[in-house]
Amino acid sequence: MDMVTTSDNIAVNQGPSVKGAADCDVAIIGAGPYGLSAGAHLKAQGLNVRVFGEPMEFWAGKMPAGMLLRSPRAASNLSDPKSAYTLDAFEAATGIKPAAPVPLKTFVEYGRWFQRQLGTCQHQTMVSAVTRDQAMFRLKLENGDILHSRRVVVAAGIGPFRSIPEVFADLSPAHVSHCYEGRQPAEFRGKRVVVIGAGQSALESAALLQEGGAEVEIIARIPELRWIGMHPWLHKLGPISKMLYSKHDIGPAGISRLVAMPTLVRHIPLETRDKLRRRAVRAAGSPWLPPRLTQVRISTQRSVRRALPKGDEVQLTLDDATQRNVHHILLGTGYKVDVSRYSFLAPGLVRDLRQMDGYPELGRGFSTSVPGLHFIGAPAARSFGPLLYFVTGTEFASRELTGHILRH
Repeated sequence: MDMVTTSDNIAVNQGPSVKGAADCDVAIIGAGPYGLSAGAHLKAQGLNVRVFGEPMEFWAGKMPAGMLLRSPRAASNLSDPKSAYTLDAFEAATGIKPAAPVPLKTFVEYGRWFQRQLGTCQHQTMVSAVTRDQAMFRLKLENGDILHSRRVVVAAGIGPFRSIPEVFADLSPAHVSHCYEGRQPAEFRGKRVVVIGAGQSALESAALLQEGGAEVEIIARIPELRWIGMHPWLHKLGPISKMLYSKHDIGPAGISRLVAMPTLVRHIPLETRDKLRRRAVRAAGSPWLPPRLTQVRISTQRSVRRALPKGDEVQLTLDDATQRNVHHILLGTGYKVDVSRYSFLAPGLVRDLRQMDGYPELGRGFSTSVPGLHFIGAPAARSFGPLLYFVTGTEFASRELTGHILRH
């Protein structure tokens, strides 16, 4: 078999693999918090692991400058087996002053530092295609190289899942974009911008736009905006608070504790599980946002019925028949998981995946109906609950995945 060495100094196969041979035990597609954490845990068990992707690429390239993390500091750590490479450890090692909430720039640098400390075999060339090759998986890289792996873990994030309401679908990128497409607030200085949505991404984007010199209006369907931690006294009851809330701080009192037990959540009937998931992550903003939105026009109980381009502007018609002429529409409309939108998954693999409205149906160890194929992060949230939407879920995901792979 001929071998080539990529620019990352990793030997990979050219042509078909020798029967029974594999280039690695586990290939992880995605180098965000979930991919890096899983790689660290698997490597610590002596497995040959390759992580594909630019470390923290989505966080570095698709988030608006100046963003702050919604999660508290304690829930913003990546996971390694000894819990040695925490956010606190990174700040101590680099001399960065701790801050709460955590700035996006700090978190991106932390993730890249985490990867360097663990030394996981990192391959920055992206995977363009994954197919089955007898008992293994065949990965074709964007540079044309071929690699074979016994298992594949998809930790590719939510980038392909952006939800675009139909009313905006025909507008050009000059007129409409999603909050997480890498557009920066400074681009819209002096412009009129409407932000659609009532969740963290919409509300924080509106604050950043206004602070950057744009004229901003938020349009939201709900009767009034909601804020996380609306009852702070519930967090000050000592042992009682610990019974009501987990360290992950996802969801209201009681639900927060249940969310922290994803193994139990997986056994709850799907209909109830979906209700739990929706309640835990309903649209709401961080408590530090309201003072930053005092100069932003807020229109609740409203939705856009029509959006027509008019030169360099867009004319919006709302459900109350009022109109807005704006330069740009920024969508904070969330994501709709659909793993078929991962372009690297071969159609045959997608057909063989048992799914639940776009989410893969997962068993222990995040295993799918395709032997050796696993999904972690947001695509796992419908099976294991909303903990898997957040960075704080990396610890559970990494330990559950690693334990399953070692047992099998």
